[in-house]
Amino acid sequence: MIGLTRAVRVFAYGAPVDLRKGFNGLSALVEQEMKHKLLDGDVYLFLGRKPRRAKVLYFDGTGLCVLAKRLERGRFARPWERSVGGVVSLTLSELALFLEGSDLIGRKSLAPPTFDQKELAVKISV
Repeated sequence: MIGLTRAVRVFAYGAPVDLRKGFNGLSALVEQEMKHKLLDGDVYLFLGRKPRRAKVLYFDGTGLCVLAKRLERGRFARPWERSVGGVVSLTLSELALFLEGSDLIGRKSLAPPTFDQKELAVKISV
């Protein structure tokens, strides 16, 4: 299971990826292209050129996990423009809906924002 809290951040790589890549290839994309630290516990979503396949990469505290999904019918609806090529931030709920094949239309945040590490440290010390 991927994360149990809203504190888990999800990032989607905005450009199509060769999904033959495994742990090492996807890790290199995270660290070199996305400029993120893979071992921070964030979740990363990758889509292929044809959006019928997706991979999710994350570090669960003991090792790297790669989840792969291929839709038998239909295709994944990208929540970003095909030409963006950057990094798109998603919530864990949006990731779950995405992997179910749902179309994320008109994204609007309905929940309060999560605390970042600095805000959390202040709240705990008070």
